[in-house]
Amino acid sequence: MSEWDIATVGLILVGCSIIAVGIIIAATLLGVLHSFIPFLLLTAIVLVVMGAAVILYVDRKDRQDT
Repeated sequence: MSEWDIATVGLILVGCSIIAVGIIIAATLLGVLHSFIPFLLLTAIVLVVMGAAVILYVDRKDRQDT
């Protein structure tokens, strides 16, 4: 089994955050309204951006090494 690297962690972070956003939007469409939903969406969007930044950083670092 291979070692976990930072790119894998970034991919998992992006994927889970996108799934979380989908669940939050689905709950909102079904009529579940709470005052903290915008904060959850904002947090998930920030996590997606952070994960994408990690993936881009690792990709750029790998290209410079080769």
